[in-house]
Amino acid sequence: MMNIETHRLVIYPSSQEVMEQFIEVQTADVLKTAFTEMLTGSLEHPSQWEWYAIWMIELKDGTHIGELCFKGLSQSGIAEIGYGILEKYRNKGYATEAVSAVLQWAFDDPAVTAVEAETDPENAASVRVLEKCGFKANGKTGEEGPRYEISRRDI
Repeated sequence: MMNIETHRLVIYPSSQEVMEQFIEVQTADVLKTAFTEMLTGSLEHPSQWEWYAIWMIELKDGTHIGELCFKGLSQSGIAEIGYGILEKYRNKGYATEAVSAVLQWAFDDPAVTAVEAETDPENAASVRVLEKCGFKANGKTGEEGPRYEISRRDI
């Protein structure tokens, strides 16, 4: 598996074994369900593993601080991203650093035309991450709230 390294982070898509272990230790049903869906997507689309896998976000010393994921890559080249940083590591710029790094990786793939995200409008920190990474509200609303988008022409 490949790694993306930033100044402070190592970000990588998990193997099947790591995803299975990670799912097993989850205590929140909503996370267990979401991570199980990611594993299922990875197994159903092995040639697009990275577009479905749980990506681990770690400090350079190996400390796990969060996860991110893409929810597949559509035929039209649109991927949706989701991310989360553990509470004790929030407000330090890690989410912005991680999302920015994986956006660069995503747009290195010529098939990718845009990346979308959605977030609860009350989650000001997440909205700020998206804005700092160049996302713009696209006027649509999803299950979690307003949708944001960054396209290849925006980078």
